[in-house]
Amino acid sequence: MKFKGRNKISPEFSMSSMTDVVFLLLIFFMLTSNAPNALDLLLPKAKGKSTSSQNVSVTIDKNLNYFVNNQQINGEYIEIELKKALKDQENPTIILRAEESVAIREAVKVMDVANRNQFKVILAVRPK
Repeated sequence: MKFKGRNKISPEFSMSSMTDVVFLLLIFFMLTSNAPNALDLLLPKAKGKSTSSQNVSVTIDKNLNYFVNNQQINGEYIEIELKKALKDQENPTIILRAEESVAIREAVKVMDVANRNQFKVILAVRPK
């Protein structure tokens, strides 16, 4: 007489729970990692909207580092870099992102370069 057991263990291995864990880890690391080209700035608040069409982005962080299109440059060469980036543009436009703690003279330096070369300047701000 052969007895059949009620609790038969299946030799199969389910990967669904491991896949869920790996997916959650992937999302966690994507959210917590720093993007290589992202600059963490605290922009001043103002009412209004920024335009999405831009030619060149100039960023000044709290350590007075200058970035043209997310590439760090020396502040003394800002005019040369802007001329190089905006050559052959019909309506050259600069989006100026100056952190809240940056002295106004640093932003005016970029605006002066834009004025001398007839570039349009748009100041980026945080919404209120």
